[in-house]
Amino acid sequence: MSNIIQSFKEQLFTLRPQDFEEAALTLFRFQAIHNPTYAYYLYGLRVKIDKINKLHQIPFMPIEFFKTQLVLTAYNQQIPAGCPLVEFESSGTTGQQPSRHTVLDSHFYLRIAQDLFERKYGKLENYHILALLPSYLERQTSSLVYMIQHFINQSPKESDFFLHDYEALAEKLKKLANSPKKILLIGVTFALLDFAESHPKPLQNTILMETGGMKGRKKELLREEVHQILQAAFALPAIHSEYGMTELLSQAYSQGQGIFRPSKTMRIFLRNLQDPFEVGTPTLREGGVNIIDLANVESCAFIETKDIGAFNLRQDTFQILGRYDHSDTRGCNLIAS
Repeated sequence: MSNIIQSFKEQLFTLRPQDFEEAALTLFRFQAIHNPTYAYYLYGLRVKIDKINKLHQIPFMPIEFFKTQLVLTAYNQQIPAGCPLVEFESSGTTGQQPSRHTVLDSHFYLRIAQDLFERKYGKLENYHILALLPSYLERQTSSLVYMIQHFINQSPKESDFFLHDYEALAEKLKKLANSPKKILLIGVTFALLDFAESHPKPLQNTILMETGGMKGRKKELLREEVHQILQAAFALPAIHSEYGMTELLSQAYSQGQGIFRPSKTMRIFLRNLQDPFEVGTPTLREGGVNIIDLANVESCAFIETKDIGAFNLRQDTFQILGRYDHSDTRGCNLIAS
């Protein structure tokens, strides 16, 4: 069984768009049997596995299950010895139950994250990566910090994390301004806004990427407003964005205006906000965001999130508009737009 999983993971690195549906249906049938949590959910819905033949027919597991269940595939909820395991935990806010994602193969997570980034932006070795992620660095269980640490390890020695020392970050940006390599300044939104206020200056040869996240530190702003502030402060033509979460292993990136294109291992489906089982209807342009993440081979690849989004079918792009009322606040995505 482990050979089946390993083979599927390796195939993701050469996955073609035309093969996505077949791969997703194969993984669904596997997880519907070998993921006890997902299997029990499907049993409650009285789903006939052999009747699922299209992507929009696949039931998506509510993301809340990661708060209360160990979501694992193929091991009957038992973690085998010797796994390169890492456990990620969502930030949320005080008093909320965090989500926990047990990733059995941390090496695969880092490989797929690097692959998805480099397909969009080119080799990590060509970037100085400066990470302004104070709220995430204060936790030891952040999947974002884990990913960015790996990115930094693949990039030149000038790359680094910055906690609250905006002066040091400003000096590093000044030092690297004339470097032949590009600068990637990636940060949580509230910290980037603080840095923009304290050190406004045109940035040369720099991609600025926000990961979302106000965490009650500042007044909630529309994504458009955040981008306008950052563009004005740093004289940049566009602000890039990263979309990911604790419960996913894949990321999506936006190169401006908060318009994301799903990575090769992801598909976005909208669900009717009044009927969560109406998914993927062509007339739906806004709704709850359901995600197929093929990289979640060893947890659950079919996730019903609490995000609200818009989808452009013709261009295969999506935007995140906000979150459900009364849903938990999440550190990685607190901007409504």
